Amino acid sequence: MRNLLLEISYDGSRYHGWQVQKNAVTVQEVFQDAVEKLFGERLDIKGCSRTDSGVHANAYFVSFKTDKNIDNEKIVMALNTYLPKDIAVLNCREVNDDFHPRYCTVSKEYVYKLYNGKIRDPFLNNYAFHYRYPINAGYLNDEAKAFLGTHDFRGFCSSRSDVEDTVRTVYNFEVYRESETVYFKVEADGFLYNMVRIMVGTLLFVNEGKIKSGELKSVIDSGERSRAGKTAPPQGLYLNKVNYNSDN
Repeated sequence: MRNLLLEISYDGSRYHGWQVQKNAVTVQEVFQDAVEKLFGERLDIKGCSRTDSGVHANAYFVSFKTDKNIDNEKIVMALNTYLPKDIAVLNCREVNDDFHPRYCTVSKEYVYKLYNGKIRDPFLNNYAFHYRYPINAGYLNDEAKAFLGTHDFRGFCSSRSDVEDTVRTVYNFEVYRESETVYFKVEADGFLYNMVRIMVGTLLFVNEGKIKSGELKSVIDSGERSRAGKTAPPQGLYLNKVNYNSDN
């Protein structure tokens, strides 16, 4: 039995997230359909993360086991034939039998894109959040360093989450501008439900002066959702990178 790991990317605009749902089209369901066409059976597909409706992935990893001896490169080419144009398989490799794309993760990196032009760009409607107020990216980059380290992020989690352990370690957080697009890039050992979007919304509160310079640490330490910012819209969020250790 082979354990195959595939890297894919997708435009999440028309999907209700990754995970299969009863009454909505998801990336996992569509991907499973393509795998079934190629392998002739409904295989158990494991994903590296549960992305939300409208969220995109530059790099997403899935695995499944099969006894079919199809060449890895042919798997890539065949699945890309069966998949819709907004999902693409980038590569395929064989991994250890006990490898799991979610539980073997060392860290994940997300990027949030914010379009900072005065007039909205209709071509970016599904791919960046339009925020027309001036942004000092250098200032927000400095303030975002309060997120670094190990903290209890219960105040940066959706009320719909049932996760008990809300402690996470943030390794890196950068805010930078390229022309009229402002990027929020964050890497951590894991993320809570809506955590990145709430982080971005909170930094926008900092930008607007609703949270003063140097106060972000106390907001984090309070654990109070009411002290953090609004949840930024989903269309600006991209799962950008998934890191595994060298053994995997």
